[in-house]
Amino acid sequence: MQKCFLVVVIFLSTFVANSQEDIVFYEASTEKKDSLKKKQFIKQLGNGFLPTKFLNFDLRYLIKFNQYEGIRTGIGGVTNDAFSKKYRINSYLVYGFKDHRFKYRIGGGFRVSSKTNTWINLSYTDDLYETGSSKFLTDKRFFQFFEPRLLNIDLFHKHITKAINIEHQLSNNLLTETELSISKIDPTYDYTFALKDKNFSNFDLSIAKLALQWNPFTTYTIDNNKKLVEQEGFPKFTLQVTQSFKNLLKGDFNFFKADFRTLYKLNYNKNSFTEATLTAGIATGNTPLTHLYHAYPNNITKETILQRFSVAGINSFETMYFNEFFSDRFTTLQLKHYIKPFKISKRFNPQLVLISRHALGDMHDIERHQNIEFGTLTKGYSEAGFELNKILFGFGLSFAYRYGAYHLPKEEDNVALKFTFNLSL
Repeated sequence: MQKCFLVVVIFLSTFVANSQEDIVFYEASTEKKDSLKKKQFIKQLGNGFLPTKFLNFDLRYLIKFNQYEGIRTGIGGVTNDAFSKKYRINSYLVYGFKDHRFKYRIGGGFRVSSKTNTWINLSYTDDLYETGSSKFLTDKRFFQFFEPRLLNIDLFHKHITKAINIEHQLSNNLLTETELSISKIDPTYDYTFALKDKNFSNFDLSIAKLALQWNPFTTYTIDNNKKLVEQEGFPKFTLQVTQSFKNLLKGDFNFFKADFRTLYKLNYNKNSFTEATLTAGIATGNTPLTHLYHAYPNNITKETILQRFSVAGINSFETMYFNEFFSDRFTTLQLKHYIKPFKISKRFNPQLVLISRHALGDMHDIERHQNIEFGTLTKGYSEAGFELNKILFGFGLSFAYRYGAYHLPKEEDNVALKFTFNLSL
């Protein structure tokens, strides 16, 4: 393990040394070139990268906080086209001050076809993953300067994963990604997955995944041999299927998962629009809790509203408590209506967002999951609320109310009052 740390540190340190002089923009010969370079820099920064000559530093790894690791800080990056257009290295190294443990990823890839942008990637990862969360392979970049849900998550599992991954652009509107991986899973909490023949507190998984990202109404343009979005179109569709194999490369379980998401946006004018996000997932077979579904909760278990005061997420249920529900099949619908910003002054333009969220789910064989208590969403979960964003320096306020079948007896337990944070470059 120490050798792996040393490899990552040497790799990143080398690029830091070689790239320090390139962080500052080179003086452009014309005002147009300088302006273009500045726009490219800001775009990279908005995507979570600090570009240098050979390496783009990944800002996601600089500093974070959660309930298990406490402060998590480190360094990471991916090589850019100046390093190579055919090869890339993508690695990181972080440290958790509460669990006193290093986590890292050593990875890289090579392009086998520029026409279809086909890449083969290899990686070795030793890190944490949130139990019950699902991520699509095709969601390559999702960067926030501040990740609000992460602050309150306490249910993680350790994983050591070796993976090979293939990215392939079938067409301008259809991206595919396939991954084969083997993982050692060790929950950080007291959990036993009980089957008839054996009880598991940790386990091995051999998994194959296939993801499809289809954006049929988005148009693209080619600039300097790079595909750029000309006009974003909706709806967008994402599908991912997962198969775990028992007795293949020491895998302990057979299970199958299918995950689906569609996004729709209806524009009324430049600043007024409605967004709808529909997600669904199903898991069959012997699926441990680590690979089942929560419903994006974002409320901590505290006594009063002010004690629960934190930061609202982007697509999370603000009144649903962490670890309150898990499902092996579920669906959620989230609706957001953005009202045109209030033009109070030149720099003070708060925006009101009306929100409605719903979730439905269930679970077979709930008794298999031992030493942990949770409910299901068979009756349907609902909350409604609003956000008043960009009141001051990107900060705003959020209010949400839990109603319907899972309305709680104590009235204030149904209320979530939080900050919002929205900053765009």
